[in-house]
Amino acid sequence: MIDKTKREVQLKENLRILIENIEEERLKYSSHQIIQLVAVSKYVSLYDIVALYNAGQRTFGENKVQDLKLKAQSLDNLPIQWHMIGTLQENKINQLISLKPTMLQSLDSIKLAKSIQSKLEQNNTKLNCLLQVNSSNELTKSGFSLDSAIDSYKEILEIAPNINLQGIMTIATNTDDKKIIESCFKKTKDIFDKLTPIGAKILSCGMSDDYKIAIANGANMLRIGSRIFK
Repeated sequence: MIDKTKREVQLKENLRILIENIEEERLKYSSHQIIQLVAVSKYVSLYDIVALYNAGQRTFGENKVQDLKLKAQSLDNLPIQWHMIGTLQENKINQLISLKPTMLQSLDSIKLAKSIQSKLEQNNTKLNCLLQVNSSNELTKSGFSLDSAIDSYKEILEIAPNINLQGIMTIATNTDDKKIIESCFKKTKDIFDKLTPIGAKILSCGMSDDYKIAIANGANMLRIGSRIFK
């Protein structure tokens, strides 16, 4: 059985070290940059989430709607900001909307945008979203191509008034080659810079193994799990 007190201390220390590292990298990039941390809790218990909340973390990300529902409803007494960061199936849109998440980070097609817009209209509500960009051009990854991302972003702004597009998200290639990872983030940052005049504010890049590279390339939102919950 896990010693709960030791686990709480460990998680608090993991978070402290990570925030120090993020701050160090942030200052290298720009003292004016503000970075938001999303703690990816997809593999962890409710206890770990509460422990991290008590350590000061307020934003958590889940990959599946059913997991998000379970955790959000179980912890509805806490003012947690929940982000849906995994692929959203169309048959789960209503369920996601009912949970009122802070953000959907994985808006990955015009078809999905149209379906979400329809459901949002029916429910007379809105949803904050990020456009997912497939910066690595991998067939196994969801998202808009680098070539289509800007035009698609503008199209969604026009056709889906109930979707509050806040910026873009990407997942870099899973590799040890830092130059390849950096290339993914640089290309995404270029797109982000072209979208900022029309309201893009969030550049969500970087996970446990590549967040330092992401910060060096302008990321202002990080999605980190294993480095915290180890």
